[in-house]
Amino acid sequence: MEAAALPRLGRAALRQVVDFALPPRCPACGTIVPEPNLFCLACWRSLAFLGEPCCARCGLPFDYEAGDQVECGRCLAEPPPFDRLRAAVAYGETARKVALKLKYSGRPGIAETLAHFMARQLTHCAADGAVLVPVPLHRWRIWKRGYNQAALIASALSRRSGIPAELDLLRRTRATPPLRGLGRRERALTVRGAFAVPEATRARLRGRHVILVDDVFTSGATAGACARALRRAGALSVAILAWARVVRTEPD
Repeated sequence: MEAAALPRLGRAALRQVVDFALPPRCPACGTIVPEPNLFCLACWRSLAFLGEPCCARCGLPFDYEAGDQVECGRCLAEPPPFDRLRAAVAYGETARKVALKLKYSGRPGIAETLAHFMARQLTHCAADGAVLVPVPLHRWRIWKRGYNQAALIASALSRRSGIPAELDLLRRTRATPPLRGLGRRERALTVRGAFAVPEATRARLRGRHVILVDDVFTSGATAGACARALRRAGALSVAILAWARVVRTEPD
């Protein structure tokens, strides 16, 4: 047997021992599954995976094929501050449950699972010289939670894709109240000016394509504020990549 094969055999044996003691489980309901980063059949069926056909800009699903560069009515009427938005799944009960476990249940390993499914959308977001940048949390929230879930996802995506992750290019300069329950305009006003690119990191950003990473995209207020700050600091383009997005066709 070749010496190079021994480490692989060792890793395989260790994996069997770990799987026996700590079998991989569905990140949503906890059911034992055959491999890591998989959902059980019931949770899998409850997820609505997103893809083509969709708005070329915001990724809103279309009912029929409309062409590669067709944008939805909202993007045409009110062009968003980002160049592209893609998400792995539509926001629903299972997608919400997984995102909340990552945020509040001390389960940082779930970031690997989300990155596993988000990676297929990278082809729609990445460009030459792209960099992954997480939506930042305020330092007080990081101290309370212990980590930034968007940074964990960005790091996992970087390991999978080879696209570099820059975790400190964008900062949240002030704490903002929760946006839950606010309307679209109120959300935008709440986060206006809450993000900035420090002078020390601007040279690393100028002329680069940014993939802004977050767990959930709802109204777009937070992502929009981040995109504006990145563009002002010299980013060539800003694409947004999320685990889940709210699919809404009616104006709010």
